[in-house]
Amino acid sequence: MKTRIAKFIADSGVASRRGAEDMLARGMVSVNGEKIATPIFFVDESDRIEINGTPICVRTKTELYAFHKPINTMTTTHDPAGRKTIYDCLPSEYRNLKYVGRLDYKTTGLLLLTNDGAFARKLTLPSSHIPRVYIATVNRVDTVGLARAQRGITVDGIAYRPMKIDVLSDNELRVCVDEGKKNEVRIVLRACGCPVRKLHRISFGPIELGNLSVGQIRKINQKTIDALIKTL
Repeated sequence: MKTRIAKFIADSGVASRRGAEDMLARGMVSVNGEKIATPIFFVDESDRIEINGTPICVRTKTELYAFHKPINTMTTTHDPAGRKTIYDCLPSEYRNLKYVGRLDYKTTGLLLLTNDGAFARKLTLPSSHIPRVYIATVNRVDTVGLARAQRGITVDGIAYRPMKIDVLSDNELRVCVDEGKKNEVRIVLRACGCPVRKLHRISFGPIELGNLSVGQIRKINQKTIDALIKTL
């Protein structure tokens, strides 16, 4: 499908739509060896588009998937200890995807996968403040200890942001974090007198695990991806 030259340049990631129009006006853009000065010019991937002699191409469209991580699997491409990894559970056509953050060996639930490494990194930055929600099964509920976690706590010299915690039962908590430090839910709850027996992630930002079966994968729609990108 043909698209306007300025949009093609913007979709490649080289410049914004306005920046692309400026490049066209300044005579920096050529198509199949011919200089193009107007944004009202249509191209597709079969055309050779160059900016000051450097060819560009359309950036691969960002894809995002929800995966229900099973227990006793490593979030890695290879485990030196020989333990099962998430890629051993995925169909072959998804094994080139990158994981967004990590869930530890025993933690189950929602793990996001994407074809876009830069997108994955942005989603996991503490500065992105994307909420992750977990259901934690604990040995006991210590309300005094949980109050410390809700205010923010330092454990072994590492500061953890305040967590939103709802008590669901005598041994079950709903925990929301927005930082994503390694093993933070387990570390903080243990320090607060509520050691975790089971940990299960049910959402990451606007994406929920829902009724996705263990070991299954689901593609996220473009509208949700675009909304996430705008928040980063």
